[in-house]
Amino acid sequence: MSEIMVKDKEYIAGTYNRFPVEICRGKGSEVYDTAGKRYIDMTSGIGVTLFGTADDEWVAAVSSQAAKLQHMSNLFYTSPCVELAEILCKKTGMKKVFFSNSGAEANECAIKAARKYAAKCKGEDHYTIVTVRNGFHGRTITTLAATGQDHYHELYRPLTSGFEYVPANDIAAIENAVAANKTAAVMLECIQGEGGVLPLDGDYIKAAAGIAQRENVLLIIDEVQTGNGRTGKLYSYMNFGIDPDIVTTAKGLGGGLPIGATLFGSKTADIFEPGDHGSTYGGNPVCCAGAVSVINRLTDEFLVSVTEKGRLARKLFEGRKGILSVSGMGLMIGLETVKPAADVVRECIGRGVLCLTAKNKVRLLPALNIPAELLTEAAETIASVCGEGI
Repeated sequence: MSEIMVKDKEYIAGTYNRFPVEICRGKGSEVYDTAGKRYIDMTSGIGVTLFGTADDEWVAAVSSQAAKLQHMSNLFYTSPCVELAEILCKKTGMKKVFFSNSGAEANECAIKAARKYAAKCKGEDHYTIVTVRNGFHGRTITTLAATGQDHYHELYRPLTSGFEYVPANDIAAIENAVAANKTAAVMLECIQGEGGVLPLDGDYIKAAAGIAQRENVLLIIDEVQTGNGRTGKLYSYMNFGIDPDIVTTAKGLGGGLPIGATLFGSKTADIFEPGDHGSTYGGNPVCCAGAVSVINRLTDEFLVSVTEKGRLARKLFEGRKGILSVSGMGLMIGLETVKPAADVVRECIGRGVLCLTAKNKVRLLPALNIPAELLTEAAETIASVCGEGI
């Protein structure tokens, strides 16, 4: 065990089951450990480094801003957060943005906004948020409560009340839940990432949007993992022709720096007043400068390339020995494997490819600009590991 691993065990809270690898540098979709071993990164920091490690344009944007102004209180104006908010609104049709530091915080903000909106429009007893089982919305007490997975609840009760869970893809269940409760909002992920890279049915997503509109409840779409080009659209809901009232995002938005964003549509744009919500670091100029460099490059032409690479990956995996199914969209890919997913990931690391798990699946979230040759090399290694000994 290396010195850093010993010190990590001594000084860092034991919340992560780390692999015995110390990554120290990288470029693009290739990273290196302290022994000089090269790995193809199919994780992008769990969907964060959208343009890979040490991307030149991102580094320049962040470095330039850090040299001018690294932080300022939200009691004053700064340009990068306004620029980023304008870009996000113009690209989505949403009206206003609140910036925070993470996906969980973005979802907390969405829940607060939905409850205030419902209290004003329907009464203070209309606070229930209907969410989908097997979804994942964060690790705070409230976003854990929004997460419809009992496993995450076991050690942290009592959780925040006011959440109702429905099965995925059951239109009658979501309709009944909205009708049976004094409902403020419906909240869902179009693709359940932590839940196993499971896309919801398109008809179900459209039906949920229709129910929300008919019953005058808000529709919140969680784009923390699916957003910022990951599925081949800027945000995954754009694949389904719906118009959410609130959209949350984080992860890839900052390209490697912590930032979350809650986007408000016309119904909710002015729901917050001064003092209703806040964040010390939200809208940090360095984080926003990095995000501007990311979002400006997610052009329609670039997003087509994400879709094409997703198709290439699926073609390389489908029908291969040891791979039972391939799920996902764009460059958000789940592999159901004969071998335990954790074993596949460990073997792939040994062969120079970094992967993730999600429930019983191998999860792949490569940088969106990963070269086709590196994607192919990594996919062949993963497929080989999946098929050996089967």
